[in-house]
Amino acid sequence: MDVSIENYISYLSDDCLLSVFNKLESELDRNAFGLTCNNWFKVRNIGRKSLTFHCSFNPTVDKEHAKYIPKILAHSPHLNRISLSGLTELPDSALYTLGMSGSSLRSLSLYCCSGITDDGLAQMVIGCPNLVIVELQSCFNITDLGLESHSKGCHALKSLNLGSCMAISDRGISAVFSNCSNICTLIITGCRCLSGVGFRRCSSTLCYLEAESCMLSPDGLLDVVSGGGIEYLNLHKLGSSAGLDGLGSLAFAKRLCFLNLRMCRYLTDDSVAAIANGCPLIEEWNLAVCHGVHLPGWSAIGLHCNKLRVLHVNHCRNICNEGLLALGDGCSRLEVLHMNGCVKITNNGLALFSIARPNIDLRVDEVVHWPFH
Repeated sequence: MDVSIENYISYLSDDCLLSVFNKLESELDRNAFGLTCNNWFKVRNIGRKSLTFHCSFNPTVDKEHAKYIPKILAHSPHLNRISLSGLTELPDSALYTLGMSGSSLRSLSLYCCSGITDDGLAQMVIGCPNLVIVELQSCFNITDLGLESHSKGCHALKSLNLGSCMAISDRGISAVFSNCSNICTLIITGCRCLSGVGFRRCSSTLCYLEAESCMLSPDGLLDVVSGGGIEYLNLHKLGSSAGLDGLGSLAFAKRLCFLNLRMCRYLTDDSVAAIANGCPLIEEWNLAVCHGVHLPGWSAIGLHCNKLRVLHVNHCRNICNEGLLALGDGCSRLEVLHMNGCVKITNNGLALFSIARPNIDLRVDEVVHWPFH
């Protein structure tokens, strides 16, 4: 490099270098920038907004990587997004530095960081009051105590993933709603200690809920929709400790647009009719493998679901020709019908349906179409 140019570069202020760094679009260029010299490395760390550690699927390697995380975090004070997903050996100590320099942090993923405990979570939130998105899926050591401290320190929280956090109960969920009034997305898939009563008086901002393989009670289901804002609800493979169908409570979710009840074995015609009549905005409804739905249920959907665009009935044992025609006679906006393995539907019944509603796309898969925009 020409000596005069090298001297000129050495006199560039950090603000000027930061402006140059912020205009670099590729991660390769940003990394090359930091390798120029110590000062440029410092500027790169200051300008870095996002940090992602990639899991190697080798516990020994990941444990070695985890040792350097505190130092990296300490040198990157303006991060707004951090992903430490898959670092199963990540200790609580790695989050202490984050708690000291995380005021700019908005999004944090600790997916599968099973070494993190309530203590690490509590220390982290002290310095990260502005978190909006947090992913704690498969953090098996997080309990209600950790969730309570987390929610008290992160009032701006809008999206929280607690999937497979087996130690979380209704107490922890209640704390989230008590302290985070703007929560709009919640994932509790696989949290089988929840009955749903923790949702009582939940915020009206809650519009998206994933609750696959949960054990929500009839009263809990009523509490789930008590906020009145639910638009997307996934209850795939919902269990019931009492063997009761409480799904009729979903009729109070007046803003509901997407509903997944796949493999809900306790679902009955009465609940289907209540939901169809009480949720006029439903656009996509998954009833695959719901063997408790018979002709009265399918007739209710045809009669009331005027905005339904996508319906899944794959492997429903009790949808017959009459039920299929009832859907065809109603559901004026139906565009896609996922239907496969319906043993009571004959070729003649299918032909009559296709003649009556030739514009409906019949499919054998179960691809979710939501959202439509």
